[in-house]
Amino acid sequence: MPDVHDRAKDHMRVLLIYCHPRADSFCAALRDAAVSALESTGHGVEARDLYAEGFSPALSAEERGRYYDEDTNRDEIESHVASLQRADALLLVYPTWWFGLPAMLKGWLDRVWVPGVAFRLGGRRVLQPQLSNIRRIGVITTYGSPRWLLWLVGWPDWRLFKYGLKTLCARNCRLEWLGLPNMDHCTALQRNRFLAKVRRRLARWR
Repeated sequence: MPDVHDRAKDHMRVLLIYCHPRADSFCAALRDAAVSALESTGHGVEARDLYAEGFSPALSAEERGRYYDEDTNRDEIESHVASLQRADALLLVYPTWWFGLPAMLKGWLDRVWVPGVAFRLGGRRVLQPQLSNIRRIGVITTYGSPRWLLWLVGWPDWRLFKYGLKTLCARNCRLEWLGLPNMDHCTALQRNRFLAKVRRRLARWR
């Protein structure tokens, strides 16, 4: 039977990025369920609400000008970089709009996942991963579209994480995808079942 020290090794520092403009949204309920499930098993959760923080998603001309300068490209985003670099796992909770990320969340990637933080350029792999601290990525999202349409368009958001972001993290980084399709027509029962699924899956995170 594992002792206390063995169990502590399983506990992660989870950075939860939440992105939805309304506090009364179903995504807010998903965020709360995620935090509760993770904390119930001993994980530490740092939750950041991009809308509540007033995060600016636009990459300015000045920022773009110093994008590749690793000495200055973290200016104005230092706290987000620090959150990302101290995390063992990353969990994103957001609605999928137009088959992709909300503009606020896409801007977070544009501004925070910069050279020297998420990757470096050059070498055999072109992009050299820099987020080896992150060994797990989770996505909790909702879709207005039915599942058959998501298959038809090729799940572009999943592909971004699978073949893009995950490759910048730890070598054996795992990706867990929890998506609720057809959100516009879901019943209360279906939403509650999805909430329960989120709680079960996150309670098993190690």
